[in-house]
This record gives sequence, C-alpha cells and structure tokens, in this order.
Amino acid sequence: MAFKKDLSVDFAGVKCLNPFFLASSPVGNNYDMISKAFEAGWGGVFYKNQDSVPEHEISPIFGVEEGDVGRSWGMFKNCEHASQNSMEQNLDYMRRLKEHYPEHRIFATIMGGSDEDWTNLVVSVAQAGIDGVELNMSCPHMGRDNMGADVGCNPALVEQYTRVAKKAARSGLKVITKMTPNITNMVPSALAAKNGGADGVSAINTVKSIIDLDKDLFTTEPVVNGKSAISGLSGRAVKPISLRFLCEMKQNPGLKDFPISSIGGVYTWEDAVDYLLLGATNIQVCTSIMEYGYRIIDDITSGLSYWMDEKGFEKLDDFIGKALPNIVSPSQFTRTFKIHPAFNHDKCIGCGRCYVSCYDGGHQAIKWLDEERRPQLIEENCVGCHLCQKVCPVINCITPGEVVFDEGAKPEKIVYKKNFD
Repeated sequence: MAFKKDLSVDFAGVKCLNPFFLASSPVGNNYDMISKAFEAGWGGVFYKNQDSVPEHEISPIFGVEEGDVGRSWGMFKNCEHASQNSMEQNLDYMRRLKEHYPEHRIFATIMGGSDEDWTNLVVSVAQAGIDGVELNMSCPHMGRDNMGADVGCNPALVEQYTRVAKKAARSGLKVITKMTPNITNMVPSALAAKNGGADGVSAINTVKSIIDLDKDLFTTEPVVNGKSAISGLSGRAVKPISLRFLCEMKQNPGLKDFPISSIGGVYTWEDAVDYLLLGATNIQVCTSIMEYGYRIIDDITSGLSYWMDEKGFEKLDDFIGKALPNIVSPSQFTRTFKIHPAFNHDKCIGCGRCYVSCYDGGHQAIKWLDEERRPQLIEENCVGCHLCQKVCPVINCITPGEVVFDEGAKPEKIVYKKNFD
C-alpha cells in the first residue's frame, strides 16, 4: 500500500478528500466512468459539459502533435463540444454518484448563451443534489458565437452570467466560473466573476491552436471530411500558460484569497505541486487520464505524500501558495553579479553542443581546451546566462561555478540552484 498523507482540502467552502478532480471532458461523462475513478482515489469530478442546445459531435474529434520520434503524446488538439448524453441521463448519473459516493464532490459543468439558458441549466442540474456548478465561459471552439470563449473574453458578460447563475442556484450550491486562456489578461474576467457572486474560478481551458498541417490534404487535425478548424490544445504544452495565469490571479490583491481550480498538463505529482505552490486549492486532470487511465491518481497522491514528508509538511495548507512571494517582476531582480558555469571534463562526451549554442546563440564565451573538444570558459565574454548548461545532454556535466560580482558591488550570499539533477 502506497504511503499517503492527509490530502484533504477546502475548495470554495467545500471539504474535499483531496484536490484532484476529473476535468470536464471525456474522462467524466457517465456513472460507470466516474464511479471507477472515485474507487481509484479521485476526490471529485467536474461532470462533462452540458449545453442548452444538444449538438451532434463531429468525427474524428482529436488531433495530436507529431514529435521527433513518433507521436508527441501529451499535446492533444480537440474540437469536442458537449456531453452526448441527454440531460435526463446525466441527472440520473449524478444522483446515483452522490448517493453511492457521498464524500466525493460533483460539480456539473454547464454552458449557456443567454440569461435564460444559464438559469434553466443551473436549475436543472441542481436537481441531482450536486455540490456545485462550473460555468463554461471558455470553450475555444463552439459552434455558436455567443458562448464559450466569446463570453470569457468579455468581463461584462462574465459578471452578468455569473450573477444570473448565482441567483438561480439553490442555497449551498457553489458556483465556479471557468476562465478562457485565449485572452491577454485573465484578471479582469476573474474579478468580474467574483463581482458576479462566484465562489471561485477555474482555469485554464484549452488554448486555441493549429497543429501540424497535413501536407496532402492541406489542412490540420482533426480532419473532418477534408476540413478542420482552430480548436483547443491540451496537455503538457499548456501547463506553463496555465501556471502563468494562476500566478497573476493569485498575486492580484482582489483575488489572492479567491479559490482557484487549476487545469492544464498535470501528469505527475511534481506537476500537481507546481499548481499548489502557486495557490491552487483544486486541480483538474484530463489529458494524462486519456493516455494512462485513472490509475495515475495513485502515483500523484503517493508521490505528493512522500514529498510532503521529506519537506516536513503535514497538510496541504502548509505549502499552498508558498512560491508566490518568489515570483516577481523582472525589474526587481538583483543585477550585481553573474554566475559562471563550471565544466566537469570527466563527464563531458565532447558533443560540442555547449560551444555551438554559446557561439551561435550566446556570447562566444567557450573555446576548446584540447582536441577532445572539452570546453573551456572565456571568462571575460561570459555573462552567466547558462545557455550552455540548458543544452548539455549530460546531467551535471555543466553546473554553476564561481559567482562574480560587478565592480563596486557589495558581495552577498546568493541563492541559486547548484545542481541540475
């Protein structure tokens, strides 16, 4: 049995067994799927999106970015819309899940295009006795222009529809507004959701994209009868974008204590920790489940537990948001020193990547020490950028070396990562 800490957490006023939920997606679309996930250890689900107007799904739905060696899994592109189940079916599934798994949390994701749509959808799904609703104002590829990301880019509509949904919600039903990443600044929309009465926000949905074009059909994936569309990219590729939006929201004074459910590229416990360190109290997962199944929750929770034990953390609240004070504006960086690289010649394989990258993309600060192409630093040229270390294929062959202070600068203790393993 894997070692497990107490991973319970409060999200938007709801006590959760752990912060890990199935995202609104194909991974949480009926009773059998979600019950299997709950048995595996997932804490809850954002039940698959339900629309005000049923839509017949396209075929195929998914595309994938090609990598250097075969398919680069973890970078899916999809053009999926809403649940293909009827509202009656979904209500039955959610009722049964709440009856059989009362400690697990169920949020129904819904998407409307008018005040009437949102009101009717909230009233309908609330009949299942669920814990909350997630308002999808973020879908990047809707078949109609008055829904999804078109709403999420408009703070006035975000506030209006959130207020309508909150008014329609029964007492105790939590309202979470889902943000779109297809926007320059998410903060105004998140503040609008808060002003509209939301109990929290979730972010991000998939990122509008075009992946490799088919060189025969002259279009992109997924190819639907010879055509395709700009649609949503998910998986590992969107995690850095999601972390950026999370950080910006949590560092805004109006949102610093506002609950945020984070989504995007969670495959491992390390991915989960990244989101928790930036202040998320709920984490939704989709693409990695589509690749590897619900079983990944055991790796995530056990890995997180071992890390917490190693760091001396007893509960999630001990470190949630701990990284936020250390993410600052570049204008606040210390600029009085440089860290030269140190080369381990015993580990060097003479590939020359450090030399090429430094010369063609850096500051021409490396020369060959001998005929074996072992690197030697030209100190007067080096600015301490560490590009050489980033391209080196051998772990810890290039590491931080001497700290050199600018002339006239007062030497001080410098905090930096000394190892790269």
